[in-house]
Parts: sequence; C-alpha cells; structure tokens
Amino acid sequence: MPGAGFVLREHQHIRYNPLRDDWVLVSAHRMKRPWQGQGEKPVQEDVPRYDPSNPLCPGATRANGKVNPEYESTFVFDNDFPALEPDAPEPSVGDHPLFRSASAQGVWVPEHRVCSHRTPPPSPSKVMCFHPWSDMTLPLMALPEIRAVIDKWAELAVELGATYPWVQIFENKGAMMGCSNPHPHCQVWASNFLPNEARLEDRTQREHLQARGQPLLLEYGRLEAQRKERLVVENTDWLVVVPYWAVWPFQTLLLPRRHVTQLQDLSADERDSLASIMKRLLTKYDNLFEVSFPYSMGWHGAPTGSHLGEDCGHWLLHAHYYPPLLRSASVRKFMVGYEMLAQAQRDLTPEQAAQRLRSLPEEHYRTRAQAAQ
Repeated sequence: MPGAGFVLREHQHIRYNPLRDDWVLVSAHRMKRPWQGQGEKPVQEDVPRYDPSNPLCPGATRANGKVNPEYESTFVFDNDFPALEPDAPEPSVGDHPLFRSASAQGVWVPEHRVCSHRTPPPSPSKVMCFHPWSDMTLPLMALPEIRAVIDKWAELAVELGATYPWVQIFENKGAMMGCSNPHPHCQVWASNFLPNEARLEDRTQREHLQARGQPLLLEYGRLEAQRKERLVVENTDWLVVVPYWAVWPFQTLLLPRRHVTQLQDLSADERDSLASIMKRLLTKYDNLFEVSFPYSMGWHGAPTGSHLGEDCGHWLLHAHYYPPLLRSASVRKFMVGYEMLAQAQRDLTPEQAAQRLRSLPEEHYRTRAQAAQ
C-alpha cells in the first residue's frame, strides 16, 4: 500500500524495469516547472514526393554509383556505408583484463575458416525502403502497404537469421533521431555477436521464466491488458502500452498476446492485425503534437544463427518505440546530467502519457485537414 499522502502523479518514486534489471526515477512534479531551454527546429512537413537527389528514391543514383530500380513497393539493398563490415580483420584479444577486445563482424566466420567453397552469407547490413514516395510515412500508408513491410521484415529475419546470431531491424524516423534521408525506410544490421541489449534481455527473460514459470513479457502483457491504466491501443492479437518502467516521455512497447518468439512465426492474421495496430499507434503519435512524430523503434526476438537449435522459450517477440518529444513538437527530452551519471529519470508518469495517447483520435491530422478543405 502507498504511504500516507502519496499521490502517484505528484510525488517522486523509483520503478523497477525487469527487462533491463534497472530502475527509473519518476519525478512527476517536475512537469510544473517552466521551460526556457532549447527548442528544436520544426519537423519538415513539405517533403517532395520525388527528389532525384534523394538516394532512396526510385531511379536515384546512390553515392556508390548504383542506380535504384523503379520500385513500387518495398525495396531492399545492401547498406552503402555499413557499420559492420563482413571482411574486417580481427583485433587482438588484448594484453590485460582491463583492455579487452573481440571480433565485431557482420558475418558469421566459420570456426576453421575452410569454407570458401560454400555460398557466401548474405550481406549483413541492409536498407529497406517502405514506399516509393518520400512524403509517405507508415501511419499514412494503406494497411496492405504496411503488411508488405511486415512480410519483408520477416523475410529478412529468416534470410539473415540463418547465419547471424542477431538480426536488428530498426527505424530512425525524423532528423531529430539522426535520419539523414527524408524517405520512409529502416535498417537491418546482422552481427556475429549478441549486442548488449540482446544479451541483457536474454538473461532477464531466462531468469524470470526459471523463477515464475512463464515468459516475462507474456505475463506482463496479460497484466497490462487487465489493468488498462497504461494501455494505448489493443486488438485481438496485439497490445501497445506505455510500459510501467518507461524512460522516454511517450515510450511504448508493442506485444503479441500469443507466445511467439520471432517475426517469421507470425500467422497471416497476426501480420494483418500487426499492420492495423501499428497504423493506429503511429497515427496517435503524429496526432499528439500534429507533427510527423520522430522516434527510434526496433524489434527484439529470440536469437538466431547458432542459437536456432536452443530452447528460447523465455523470449517473447516485441517492439520498442522510443520517441524524444516531451512538451511540444519543439521541446524534447534530453538524456544528460543525472541520467548519464546516475540513472534514468522521467517527469510525466507512464499513466499520464498513456492516457494522453489513448484519448487521441485514430484519424490522422493530415487526413482531417484535407477533408476540411
């Protein structure tokens, strides 16, 4: 029971994140403070539908001289500037426990390196365009177009997951999140190692299953579906919540209701309902400040490659959405000071954030504006 006088939306407290095994400080009273800090540039809304100088457009020439096909749906190509090179030399392991290094390649190197006769693995770094139009974003796309994106994600997960232990699908939307090209797209990086976040989630989900006999996120999703105070949208197969432990102001977690561990294991109906709930969530995001809402998002699922034969029943497929905006289209949250030196902190409570998102219409503000003309 809360202590005498404690009010959730007024008094500070800390919340535990079982997925990351850490804590976040919630300081709801700080939302009352005046803001005179940095304002961001307005999000670009007048993106041309086609720009021949944009290297992601159909028919455009990329920096390496390659010309894109005149694609009409999704389009995938090898990243021209990959962070994980497939043929990078291996570093020394280091001469001291405090100065360690290891291989970080975008290729699964055979143990004995005698497999030159085998078919080379697929390129580990991909760029995937969602749509041929630069002025289109996922919430503005039709459901069959979003379903095509989901199907391509699953394809890539299978293709790269046959070789690589980790396949990270992620989208950085908007210049605020470092997106350098105003065109609807995502990236896919595959690596010969489990990244930090994957290793952490693998451990916490495994420990939870051992301790409680059910997958962590499956139990969590069922509880959130019952309590509803942090629920944003839901349908037969999926639910979206602002997680109890959210750090970013309008952070959300997309969860399946069924115990499924990888994108490629989704049924046709689940892919259709995923397209629907993504459109609904992302429309609400855009409607919050009536701007093309910036975020970084990504899928997490059971490890692949050499882990395919292992029991990964402790995993549940899920997607994280991390949007930076806090008070308006021009005021963002900064991860500085206390967050960098002590622990994560947020002002708006997850319950307040969920209520704001939940109350927003599911018709996109641009569609309403066009209808009103």
